[in-house]
Order: sequence, then C-alpha cells, then structure tokens
Amino acid sequence: MWTYGDSREVVRDALRLSRAMTFKSAVAGLPLGGGKGVIMLPAGSAPPAGDDRRDVLLDFGETVDALGGAYLTAEDVGTSESDMLQIAEATRHVSGLGTDRGGSGDPSPWTALGVEAAIQVACERVWGTTSLAGRSVAVVGLGSVGGVLAQLLAEGGAQLVVADIDERRRALADELGARWTDPAAALTADVDVVAPCALGGVLDAETVPRLRCRAIAGAANNQLAAEAVGEQLSERSILWIPDFVANAGGIINIAVELEP
Repeated sequence: MWTYGDSREVVRDALRLSRAMTFKSAVAGLPLGGGKGVIMLPAGSAPPAGDDRRDVLLDFGETVDALGGAYLTAEDVGTSESDMLQIAEATRHVSGLGTDRGGSGDPSPWTALGVEAAIQVACERVWGTTSLAGRSVAVVGLGSVGGVLAQLLAEGGAQLVVADIDERRRALADELGARWTDPAAALTADVDVVAPCALGGVLDAETVPRLRCRAIAGAANNQLAAEAVGEQLSERSILWIPDFVANAGGIINIAVELEP
C-alpha cells in the first residue's frame, strides 16, 4: 500500500515486485511462484484509516479471492498484521496471520534475520570474518524490517548510522545509540556496509559513484534502478548481495507456514 503518481507507476512497480518475488522463491528453492499485490494511494494522500481502510482491504481481499488461490497475499510495505486479518474476512488466500489464526505471524522479523545473515556473509567475503563487532553499518529505513535489523546489528556489536523519512523512528536510533541522519546521507555515508531497507531503485547512476561502503545488503526490493548498475558496483569493487537473496527470510517463513 503506497502512493503513486499515476496508474502506470503502480503497474510498473507491481511487475518489478512480482519479478523479485519470483527470483527469491526460485533462489530459496521454495515450491512457490512469484506475485505481488499493490494497493495504489493517490500521490500526496495519507493512508486510509478506520472504515475507509477496512473498505480498501476488503476490496483487495475480494480481488485476491477472485484468483482462486493462484496468488497468496501477505504483509508488506504500508500494511500490518491487523490489515491481513481484515483481508482474511474476504479471502482465505492470505498468509502471515497470527498464531491464534493458524498462521506464523508477522514475517518481518524473519526477513530481518535473513538480512543480518546476508550482511555477515558479505563481511566474511570482504574482511574474512562474519563478526559484526566494530563494523559500521548504515540502515536506510527503520520500518518493520529495518528496525528489527538495526536491533540485531547493534546486538552484534555494529556501529550504526540510521535514517527514515518518519521522524518518529528517531527514538529507536537513540535507544540503540545510533547516529541519526536523512536517507540520502545514510546511503552515501562512510561506512563498511549499507543496508537499504526502504523502497527500491536507490542504487542508480547518480548514487553509485558517491557510495563509500565496501558492501551492500538490505531488505528493500529492486535496489538496482537498472541492471547496468550491478556492473557499476562491480567496477567499484563494492560487493552487492542481491536483494532477492538477502530479503528472502520472510517468504521462506511463509512457505513453511504453507507446508501440509
């Protein structure tokens, strides 16, 4: 559930996201295909609340149900576990429900755990050890995945630079003893590892030349604005863990939930 300028933008984003879901399911060896449902909000509008939000979610649930199980939906950007409960009133093809409903709950912590593992592997490839002690990491986006990831990294001894468009997330930065900055500055901060955990497309022809990290591993989908950006990263000897590998923890958890 996100804001878009027009319907063309939302279609492009849905196609990019579904492609990423296909890749991560394939790489993780899961018995799933790939799909993504996107709820478009008008640019500049606030997320719906109350009865308006319920109506939107039920409408979305009816659309999912019309596909007869070919697509299973789950929590993602702009939605929550409680939203999934609303959607479940209109379709049974929804995953990530609470354990009291027979589900496995919010997949976000498992996504964060997978990203932490990806960062450890990146550190091993670049510095020869998986230890995060003393490593500096910039976490760009402190949402349901980025916030948990920041906590895991802090527990591992990493020094953090964090950012989010929501100033309320600054409280977590203070709690973790992290340096707070804006998303653009965090992306190009002088750190060992950058973890993009918000929206995609942040690695492009303009930002890559300004990067000062040695490795990138994060939860955001479609981090490369274009395929050629991967070559630019390679030319600069910056190790990039593909997003569909780093952030597969959530879909792995969902796949386990769907096992008979």
